[in-house]
Amino acid sequence: MTKAEKDHMGKVAQLPCAVCGAHGVHVHHIRTGVGMGRRASNFDTLPLCPEHHQGNTGIHGMGRKAWERYHGITEVELLEKTKEILS
Repeated sequence: MTKAEKDHMGKVAQLPCAVCGAHGVHVHHIRTGVGMGRRASNFDTLPLCPEHHQGNTGIHGMGRKAWERYHGITEVELLEKTKEILS
């Protein structure tokens, strides 16, 4: 991981959850457009609280498509908002 990637992910980790605004987030690598077994770029990350990341209503708990239907927003839309906040 480069210094620029570490810096970016550190900034993402300081943001509140992109879904609910809670603090104490995990940095989630988006899966949209990424092949099986591959991780997105460290710049394609967004802040998610533990529940919205790995909990029962989390993207890893529900699966991306079900999570996006349930929350009414895509991870790509949340990524765009995260990048706007950081710019």
